[in-house]
Amino acid sequence: MKSTPLSLIAGAVALAAVTGVAAFNAPGGTAPAKAASATRLPVERSSLLCPAPSDSELAETAYTSFTPAGKGTGEESAAELTRTLPVTDDGTGDATTDKTDKTADDKAAAAAKKKAEKPVLALKEAGKPVTAEADGADAPALVGTATGALAPGWSAQQTTSVSVGSTRGLLGVSCTAPDTEFWFPGVSTAATSQDYIHLTNPDDSAAIADIQLFGPDGDLKADVGDGIAVPGHSGVAMLLSTLTGEAVDGVTAHVTTRSGRVGAVVRGAEEDSGSDWLTASADPSATVVMPGIPADATSVQLIAFAPGDDDADVKVQLVGKTATFAPAGNDTLHIKSGMTASVDLKNVTRKEPGSLRLTPAEGGRATPIVAALRVVRGTGSGQEIAYIPATRPVGARASVADNRSKGSTLSLVAPGATAQVKVTATAGSEGGEQAVKSYTVKGGTTLAFTPPVPSGLKGSYALTVETESGGPVYAARTLALPEDGVQMFTVQTLPDDRGTVEVPAAVQDLTVLDD
Repeated sequence: MKSTPLSLIAGAVALAAVTGVAAFNAPGGTAPAKAASATRLPVERSSLLCPAPSDSELAETAYTSFTPAGKGTGEESAAELTRTLPVTDDGTGDATTDKTDKTADDKAAAAAKKKAEKPVLALKEAGKPVTAEADGADAPALVGTATGALAPGWSAQQTTSVSVGSTRGLLGVSCTAPDTEFWFPGVSTAATSQDYIHLTNPDDSAAIADIQLFGPDGDLKADVGDGIAVPGHSGVAMLLSTLTGEAVDGVTAHVTTRSGRVGAVVRGAEEDSGSDWLTASADPSATVVMPGIPADATSVQLIAFAPGDDDADVKVQLVGKTATFAPAGNDTLHIKSGMTASVDLKNVTRKEPGSLRLTPAEGGRATPIVAALRVVRGTGSGQEIAYIPATRPVGARASVADNRSKGSTLSLVAPGATAQVKVTATAGSEGGEQAVKSYTVKGGTTLAFTPPVPSGLKGSYALTVETESGGPVYAARTLALPEDGVQMFTVQTLPDDRGTVEVPAAVQDLTVLDD
């Protein structure tokens, strides 16, 4: 016991000696230099999840994977999408089972696992997309990872065509990154709709998710929706109308996870109106932008939700071809906290392309909201629906895959200052040379145009949009493939691909030892 003070003193002396030597050996004998500012470096790993395409035997699905050419790092690079594992009757995925191959079921599970390990799509080089196809209702959800030089900006597109039936339409979705929270304004639990929320788990362990539904009068009474188990490397689909006894149009779905992470996307289908995928709205914000309303839209419905404790009063503006203006009779919208608000803007674009922007009303509180548009092209039996969620700006770079020689329209909107944008059409999946062109987007306008097409194009190609100067730009791609008089189309937004990450610089600072 008496030796303890001596030990402490000896330790203090030794520490002081070490500190003194370090300080003495610092360059110039001066205090440590301040840390340099953070730098942006390419990400080294990306994850994407694609939902099960369709439950129709007539479905024809095209997958496209793409990474823009850039400065990615890593000697070993890969970008692969593989099949998810089937979910067994007891709710477990084959990835989490521990059985042997003694029974027929075990052998089937082993075969499914082996098949899942074989890539559906494997990207080998940046700057050129690769494609794959699947037919029928058995195509599963996909999970994928990109590493090294193929990780920065990696994207994948899933495009499904269904000619007849309750899910008729062109369904397009940019495969999404896994997360722990999603907002989907614009879903329905009405009898005339068949809206499924697809949850896909990329990890080994099971994820537990909760789904809340908010209608025009607030929280919908849910019979189920809490504690949904999503097995590892598997996907599940939940029909939203089965989660509640209330049949309501204009609903907002909120997905959160208690454990793990998932990819989430909604497949919306309406009787006689077609179907499409609805991806999550951008994170709640006081100002939101929904780019790329087609010029020939026959109906546009705005759905918005205020997730916080405060009501939101927002100014509704159409950013048109030549100017920004308020839609007649719908210049403002009041959104009660916890309640979904919607307004029918009808044919608001009046044969010109446009985008919608919501900002705090004059004198109003800057309340964060989420929002989306339900857009219709065509009339009667020839109509088709698509969704445009609020999205992030293009930022440094954004991409969208699966563009065809005909049918693609790129919409760029600069809600503030004028911006200069570079658009690159990549080489085709089966041949062709890339094409590059710059565009000026005047402040307060939407510029919609047929994007450049690679010379000698064979197959499909990807588009990459880069902001070169000026204010923020928002973008969306419309793919229109009419069939038998039906105006089938789909719209994908182009948010920043987050291909780089801010890495803080660090220096040695031994002054922390002085205390």
